[in-house]
Amino acid sequence: MKQIILITGASSGFGLLTARALADAGHTVYASMRDIAGRNAAQAEAVLKESKERNVDLRVVELDVTSDASADAAIEQILKRDGRLDVLVHNAGHMVFGPAEAFTAEQYAQLYDVNVLGTQRVNRAALPAMRRQRRGLLLWVSSSSTRGGTPPFLAPYFAAKAAMDSLAVSYAGELTRWGIETSIMVPGAFTKGTNHFAHAGKPADTAREAEYMEGPYAGMPDKILKGLAALEPADADAAEVARKMVEVVGMPFGKRPFRVHVDPSQDGAEIVNGVADRVRRELFWRAGIEDLLQPRS
Repeated sequence: MKQIILITGASSGFGLLTARALADAGHTVYASMRDIAGRNAAQAEAVLKESKERNVDLRVVELDVTSDASADAAIEQILKRDGRLDVLVHNAGHMVFGPAEAFTAEQYAQLYDVNVLGTQRVNRAALPAMRRQRRGLLLWVSSSSTRGGTPPFLAPYFAAKAAMDSLAVSYAGELTRWGIETSIMVPGAFTKGTNHFAHAGKPADTAREAEYMEGPYAGMPDKILKGLAALEPADADAAEVARKMVEVVGMPFGKRPFRVHVDPSQDGAEIVNGVADRVRRELFWRAGIEDLLQPRS
């Protein structure tokens, strides 16, 4: 069934790949991005051109997840045009790379603002309409770093993704009685096919960073990145994340998986998440709230 879908952070990476794949599957897809009249103007134009050339329903909407007003305006625009919102894909995020100590507290706050608070802003804008519909899907793009092997120098990003994943898990139980499902997509460390690592932010305290880079951790960033790349199979394809999201969206109501791992490097997250999610289910049964594990039709 054709669905109305909003994807945050869809100017590149997993977001853009997923927007294309879902549009190809016959859905109406809003690829949201910041500043479509400025820094992302060329990207927005390219998406609209692609939509016309491929004859798919791929649209662009302005959405800055760090702004309440922007989130509200984007949802209002979608509802005004289509009357509903069926699927919300929380994909917007930003990565940083460097020694944890060298990032300022303000940098951590900025990263949390995008990766965690951004999902809350968009939820508060979108969920009232989705709850009125008594049907919908929240699809969160998490990371294997939340529970898998966690190499150094990615602490702020890992911490923010862990917080977002935790938020997704809590929301899941609070939305089932509204008929809203939750699925959490867990990509591994794809070192190619996205701009995650290429566009990663750097520590603001360069002097503190230098103490690491010129001291006992000299050469470590290169070693980490090469090590991660070596773990990744030659045929690893970031587009597989998009294909899995298309599969999840296309599944019948009530049959969607709580988590889907797409981790060619197999860093262990699937094992740890399996235990954690089982413990959650068992606790719900023990507490007598097991009905919250499945969306109500």
